[in-house]
Amino acid sequence: MDITGLNIAVVGSGYAGASTAKALSNLGANVTVYEQAQELKEVGAGIGLRPSSLDQFRRWGILDAIERVTSPSESFEILTATGHRIAEEEWPEKEAYGLTTRFVHRGDFLDALVGVLPEGMVRTGHRLEGIEDRGDSAVLSFANGATATADLVIGADGIRSRVREQLFSTAGPVFAGEHAYRAVIDAQATHGLPIDDKLRMYLGHGTKVYFLPLLHRGQISFDITALDPDSTPNPQVTKEDMLRTVEGFDERIVATTRDLDMGIVNVRAVYDIDPIDTWHSDSVVLVGDAAHAMCHHQGQGANSAILDAGTLADCLAAAPSVAEALAQYQAVRKPMTDELQRLSRQGWSEEEVNTVFPGQKPGELGSTTGA
Repeated sequence: MDITGLNIAVVGSGYAGASTAKALSNLGANVTVYEQAQELKEVGAGIGLRPSSLDQFRRWGILDAIERVTSPSESFEILTATGHRIAEEEWPEKEAYGLTTRFVHRGDFLDALVGVLPEGMVRTGHRLEGIEDRGDSAVLSFANGATATADLVIGADGIRSRVREQLFSTAGPVFAGEHAYRAVIDAQATHGLPIDDKLRMYLGHGTKVYFLPLLHRGQISFDITALDPDSTPNPQVTKEDMLRTVEGFDERIVATTRDLDMGIVNVRAVYDIDPIDTWHSDSVVLVGDAAHAMCHHQGQGANSAILDAGTLADCLAAAPSVAEALAQYQAVRKPMTDELQRLSRQGWSEEEVNTVFPGQKPGELGSTTGA
């Protein structure tokens, strides 16, 4: 199908929205992205971009722009809380795509994605209030009083998607029983912990500590994920609370936590959504977290959104109609993301939760014992 001139409205300018806008504008569609925020920004933390995602960027002609703000990585290492190696593995997909995993700061990544979109494509200050599906088109209404009609609407508005809620599922996000504490810090602030191109994950008694190197920045993305029963989306957490989650860990990890500036730490309760039966109508479709928000244990949230964008573009280019393209897109992507959602919920083994460090008694760590 030739989608040249097709009017497409993308709701949300995050990874999913910006990637989809780029993929579809490359095909000649008339794309407008509506973003509720007044300015585009992303929480400071690092993520890994897999070779399959980088291959999409290569196909869209933007790989150089992404590589300029990323660092390559060949492997990841899993260790005990005290630093004993459990396993080390090379990142998958390298041979299939001739590319290796790269690490990026979320803010840099979003800036790079939005930066390759045509000027004026993204309209900020547009918070979606309503969507009317008319079968062969859809009408959007925004809190600022604006409206828009499009041949195809793409809901890329995240885990609390308004598009999903109004058209496909009213089920809300599901609490995962854990908190994530994230900050980007200088590499020198890690008290001598090894810093190279590897992602390292330290495990112990209901806590996982991730060190993701951003070598091109001279920084580390430092992430503590700990079991916690408090489902408040943005819980109030003290330095002492964070220190309790790393009791018994390598003293360098404890010291790094102790030195954190709480003003730069992003604290959130972790949520995902249950898989939903349908992602599309004949003129509206979901991508990214709006379709399949998942816990971060598999590191596949952003990568899944990018692959959604590539698959949707391929289906629109190949199918005889928009409706058939959306059905094919769901048929290709949903089985994969359903499985990733399932695997991401299995983020804690019994051993990881119940491991007791020398000198401690079971249940001694308080806030890290509940799921």
